[in-house]
Amino acid sequence: MLSDEELLRYNRQLLLPEFDIAGQEALQRSRVLIVGMGGLGCPAALYLAAAGVGELHLADGDSVELSNLQRQIAHGDADIGRNKALSVAGSIGAINPAVTTRVIPQHLDAAAMAAAVASVDLVLDATDNYPARFDLNRACIAAGVPLVSAAAVRAEGQLALFDPHRGGPCYRCVYPVEGDETALSCSESGVLAPVVGVLGTLQAMEALKVLSGYGRTLRGHLLLVDLRDMQFQRLAITPRPGCPDCAHLLH
Repeated sequence: MLSDEELLRYNRQLLLPEFDIAGQEALQRSRVLIVGMGGLGCPAALYLAAAGVGELHLADGDSVELSNLQRQIAHGDADIGRNKALSVAGSIGAINPAVTTRVIPQHLDAAAMAAAVASVDLVLDATDNYPARFDLNRACIAAGVPLVSAAAVRAEGQLALFDPHRGGPCYRCVYPVEGDETALSCSESGVLAPVVGVLGTLQAMEALKVLSGYGRTLRGHLLLVDLRDMQFQRLAITPRPGCPDCAHLLH
């Protein structure tokens, strides 16, 4: 049951008929893992905290650098040299101290990732490398946990909800070739600051919908965003026959 202070804090969300108190209480019961506390993870974490998600698990082994501050809005000058997950946890505490944070100040190998995923209700992939994305995909399938995945570079981005246990494809259905190559990076290709903010915020929005049952999710679709020309495309995506990660769910 929401306290008087919580009713006031979340008043604007409670006014939505499809969300209401039931949606808010669902958020407060939820545990979310965010892997990557950079350009995507920062806005996603801040909005999930502000919206009242009960518990946020923050994973990142990197430290804040000066070049991060152009777009990674949960960090400031005073955080340079500090672990990114610890930095974001501090920012969350300043926004909503009622949110419980669990800091994982390291890069997760496959075993650690599987354990981290098994303890939450939803995962946000805010990483920038393919090995981590494939490991997250497998861990989420094994645990039956939905995965909200985003990527952004230059002025472009994409967003999807991968939840093959409940229908639709997994990450590897859409990106079948697994390798050690790093994803197209902002450090090499550049990025305008608001682009990661838009995609990270969309990740948070998708997460809130999944957790609360509000609206229609992106399950079975891929959202492509071109902010240079302000174009949005929503593409239908389907499970790939023989996918080595999720084909067993079709039997």
